Amino acid sequence: MEESRPSTPEAPPQDLWSSILDSVSSTRSIPSKQVLILGQPSTGKSLLASALLQKPVSDESKEESRTDFALGYDWADVKDGEEDTLARLSVYIVPSDAKAYSALLPHFLPPRNVLPHTAVMIVLDWTRPWTFMEELEMWLKWVEQWAKGDGSREVEIVREENRERLQVHLQHYTEPSTDTLPATSNLTSSTVLPLGPGTFTHNSAGVPIAVVCTKADLIDEGSNLIGPGTSGMGGMVKGKGGEWEERTDSIMQVLRTICLKYGAALFYTTPQPSTLQVIRQYTLHLLFIPPAPSPGVSAGTEAPASIRNPFVFHHKPNTLDRDRIVVPAGWDSWGKITVLREGFEAKSWGEAWDTDVEASEGEAEEASGAKRMYRTLVPDLGEKPPPLPPFNAPMAEQAFLAKHYDENAKKPDRDPRGAFRNPAESATAGIVGPMGSSSFSLPNVERALSEMEASMGGSSALNASVNGDAARKLSRGGTRPTSGLSSVGVPGASTAGRTSTSPALGASTNATGGQTQHEVLQNFFQSLLSSKDRAGQSAAASRTAATQPPKTNGNADDTS
Repeated sequence: MEESRPSTPEAPPQDLWSSILDSVSSTRSIPSKQVLILGQPSTGKSLLASALLQKPVSDESKEESRTDFALGYDWADVKDGEEDTLARLSVYIVPSDAKAYSALLPHFLPPRNVLPHTAVMIVLDWTRPWTFMEELEMWLKWVEQWAKGDGSREVEIVREENRERLQVHLQHYTEPSTDTLPATSNLTSSTVLPLGPGTFTHNSAGVPIAVVCTKADLIDEGSNLIGPGTSGMGGMVKGKGGEWEERTDSIMQVLRTICLKYGAALFYTTPQPSTLQVIRQYTLHLLFIPPAPSPGVSAGTEAPASIRNPFVFHHKPNTLDRDRIVVPAGWDSWGKITVLREGFEAKSWGEAWDTDVEASEGEAEEASGAKRMYRTLVPDLGEKPPPLPPFNAPMAEQAFLAKHYDENAKKPDRDPRGAFRNPAESATAGIVGPMGSSSFSLPNVERALSEMEASMGGSSALNASVNGDAARKLSRGGTRPTSGLSSVGVPGASTAGRTSTSPALGASTNATGGQTQHEVLQNFFQSLLSSKDRAGQSAAASRTAATQPPKTNGNADDTS
């Protein structure tokens, strides 16, 4: 017995746990459903997302104070009445139409995998009705581009199946009745109605789309204010009735015509939970649309049980209550749109829409386009940015200098030194050259001598000093005295000599009558140089006289 036992136990297979996990996940896998919410900032996207997930709206999620992420995401489990989880609902929010944000979605939601399980919700804001046409065209073009994927064969097959499924859903739509019926699909009916004119002509991928106009409670305000938080329609028209109702009805007719071309639904919502609950029920109804039946089923054979839609939409269409409009996909037609208000041509608006969609990006708007027609219906009352200042093309530097050089050369006051010129003088100075007599109104020699004479006339001490200097000039410039007494001890003779030999200050001032300032200035500096030389000679003579003893006569000796 002991020999029959294996020496080592058999090793379990390496993929044992992975096989167990795969088997469990396949038996209890939960399908995933996605909703894309597209819209501009502050249009009510967060409120719609909270209503879809049945989560309370937090203060941080308010549009006024919330900071949008590049791509918002949240999820919740969708359960039936028996608390069984039917699917996991994921909600993606694109904060704006910026390409940096919308370019992220194909990485998280590749059409090849998620196209049959995805619904799109385009959000429009009733406080800015003049933006409906441009935003709707932009987002619908984006949906078409996203649904193309990488253009592979697998994606094309998914697109064809998805379009066929949505087309069958539109053809088999029946208005709900008040009778309580079991939640069965209407695809078992053998009666198939053809699509009417202008119905499902676009949306080649068959993406379920719902256009949601939020803040519909502000339509009936009738306020004359325009701006965030107020009704834009109140600024376009005055009061309720007449033109006011005509404009709002025309806007709804235009939106219904465009939604009809894409097989989309149209809803008006308010912050009231009742309208938000309606849009949630319809979104789940779109997400669980059963696949298109096989050709055998459409021929009259019994449909399989798998085509049952667990979320049947029981709400009837409503086009009268302006704050709770409900237009499910498959119910509308051109005839019903025209009945709302006579004079509306759905065919013309459909053709105008095709003109704008087919126009390539960057081309000018066609006169017959839908955006041009809508602009005449709803004028743009949004705040416009301030216009830019006109462009100032500067002149070339060399041309500017040449122009102003010619102009300044003709002006008499072109010399900037003219600000210092004495206006009493008529002589003009050249632009380049030595400083002329009239170039600057600076203190000249004549003025300096006059001021010096006036100051010396009022001061006795200064007069004495000047007289002493004049005496020394006289001793240098006059006849050399024969004895020391005559040169030193006779003050009168010195004064007389100064008057006769040294020019007085007043005489120096009056002597400039017939001379120019150049000559006066030259004489002044020349006299200074001559005085310096005479002063040196006088000092040498004084030192020589001081070394010799004084001579005395004989009478002096006798008296002593």
